[in-house]
Amino acid sequence: MAKALGTAGAALALAFSVPSSAFAAEGVLVVNGAAFENPSGCYSVDWFPSSVANHTDAIAEVHSGPGCTGPVEWLVYPGETYNTETAQSVFIL
Repeated sequence: MAKALGTAGAALALAFSVPSSAFAAEGVLVVNGAAFENPSGCYSVDWFPSSVANHTDAIAEVHSGPGCTGPVEWLVYPGETYNTETAQSVFIL
């Protein structure tokens, strides 16, 4: 029993020790012409009007506030592009 618990504990520890890049979206996120390969996290929208082109396998959340705060203005699904004059940041996992 103790050996089984030890093995399970080791597997759990290994699962949580995987680098964060393993959780990144695969592909390219383009925010105002700047390309981010295998993106993960929050990206600033620096000027207006802005565009977000999602060429990844994940959904990008366009936020009305800086630092991915505020309401989600739009969801940009893989293969879509969204143009905005109000968004300040984009989050992708």
